[in-house]
Amino acid sequence: MSFIRMIKINRNRNEWLPTSRKEMKELGWQQADVILFSGDAYIDHPSFGAAVIGRVLEAEGLKVAIVPQPNWQDDLRDFKKLGAPRLFFAVTGGNMDSMVNHYTANKRKRSDDAYTPGGRPGQRPDYATITYSNILKKLFPDVPLIIGGIEASLRRLTHYDYWSDKLMPSILEDSKADLLFYGMGEKSIVEFARLIQRGVPLENLTNIPQTAFMAGAEEDYATQKEWNELELASHEECLTDRKKFARNFMHIEEESNKMEAKKLVQRVGKRKVVVNPPWPVFREEEIDRVYDLPYTRLPHPRYHNKETIPAYEMIRHSINIHRGCFGGCTFCTISAHQGKFIVSRSEKSVLKEVEKVTQMPDFKGYISDLGGPSANMYKMKGIHEEICRKCKRASCIFPNICKNLDTSHKPMLELYEKVRNNPKVKKAFVGSGIRYDMILAKTGNPETDKVNRKYLREVIKHHVSGRLKVAPEHTSDEVLKFMRKPSFKLFEELNREFNKINREENLKQQLIPYFISSHPGSNAEDMAHLAIQTKNMNFRLEQVQDFTPTPMTLATVIYYSGYHPYTMEKVFTARSQSAKKEQRKFFFWYKREYRKSIMSELKAKGRQDLIKKLFG
Repeated sequence: MSFIRMIKINRNRNEWLPTSRKEMKELGWQQADVILFSGDAYIDHPSFGAAVIGRVLEAEGLKVAIVPQPNWQDDLRDFKKLGAPRLFFAVTGGNMDSMVNHYTANKRKRSDDAYTPGGRPGQRPDYATITYSNILKKLFPDVPLIIGGIEASLRRLTHYDYWSDKLMPSILEDSKADLLFYGMGEKSIVEFARLIQRGVPLENLTNIPQTAFMAGAEEDYATQKEWNELELASHEECLTDRKKFARNFMHIEEESNKMEAKKLVQRVGKRKVVVNPPWPVFREEEIDRVYDLPYTRLPHPRYHNKETIPAYEMIRHSINIHRGCFGGCTFCTISAHQGKFIVSRSEKSVLKEVEKVTQMPDFKGYISDLGGPSANMYKMKGIHEEICRKCKRASCIFPNICKNLDTSHKPMLELYEKVRNNPKVKKAFVGSGIRYDMILAKTGNPETDKVNRKYLREVIKHHVSGRLKVAPEHTSDEVLKFMRKPSFKLFEELNREFNKINREENLKQQLIPYFISSHPGSNAEDMAHLAIQTKNMNFRLEQVQDFTPTPMTLATVIYYSGYHPYTMEKVFTARSQSAKKEQRKFFFWYKREYRKSIMSELKAKGRQDLIKKLFG
């Protein structure tokens, strides 16, 4: 038996939220107040959404049970075993959209699932949130049912589903859920639980921020008076007019990135989806409270005699220091789910968690990641909040870094130093992606510029495990504009600075760039230039991916509609599987099996000049 499993066995089972009737009885419960269903294995760690929501509700004094990865293909005993909750059911597909979890960019079934013991596939259904919700509604039609997590959050309005190649309505329509919680749902679910305990009828819970619900097309419902309303093109209009679908996204993205957003309304048949504006940005003490809850940081004991869970192995000794991302990359869902504005934990809360990690019996002195969605945005925010209140930019750093954004890396340097000074920590790695454009940009403040350059040196010197991962994504400036990413020239500058620091510090670190093929705007010649430029920099690419359209990203809207939502210009996109494969092969120009095919394609385009540069 492995050491880590011995650790788990020696913990009291009652330290976790119960997952069975037997565990509920051990706690003296006859009935749970709330029962959560999740597409992931139950890991009681703040990196897992179901665990966070469970602990937040527990802190409200509620009896919360979790049913992880229920079997939806048998007699549905997993859905019945805990009975009906006193208050409500809550459903999440898990930490990933179930379709992204199941399929590759080529729509091939994946052979593993990182959120399942042993990485076994097939432990959750396609469209997990819809499947679980429909089963619960059929078995317990009178019990309130809410949905949340990334799958529900990013499918809250009409969206393109790559795997069925069609537009789908709000997930509320297909799931039959009573309420949807989008984004990071702690505030919303606490408010919902408090109101429902007071006896407020479910149909009256229509003015909770950061929730969505369905109502009759002409139905009146309670709302907050200060919310302005914006009606989007209906689902039916989107089905017949791709331009209207594209324009819808512009409005959705703009409202998602405002401090004071409008309520969104979209008609679906004889009904309408109502999306209430988000809560104000979390205060420091509010996010600290979430991370300071009594997580065991371990998988539930039900997994003792099973193989390890790959996703847990990755984050077991990691620490998240902030939420949100103001990068606004067009292929990324982080800002659509977590928000554009950065919510940072206090140093005290982070250092408290560091100490907790060092006390884990399997801790060997190495923190695997001290970061966030983008590693170097901790404590960053607008200098003058009143300017931020009027802003609707999707990105604070593209096409240029906002002059109102404080990009000083000083708070991170101070935090990193304190973590390094913990005698039980040998090394704290920064494994999350780093936005090098904020490090290299000239801010106009000499002190900030000096601190930011120091940050790069400190990370390379103290917080890299031999490889620093960054994401230039492409080499074509035209494609990078579609991605909302900086010019490739900036990556070239980073590469020079990285090599210089390595020489000066007598290190042998590697710079590992990430790239994407077949992103909207990219063609085969762009990929040939990418191959040539990275070859000239002595890179043989490893960290690459083919663009996968996922709900609620600008790039996905372009992929489906053919139009840029903001300009309504037509944009070329590689849509067929063969066209996507043609672009991807340029990453591996150095492999013999691709050479002939690449040469034939470039020759057919009359680009012998590119053949000469690439194969010379």
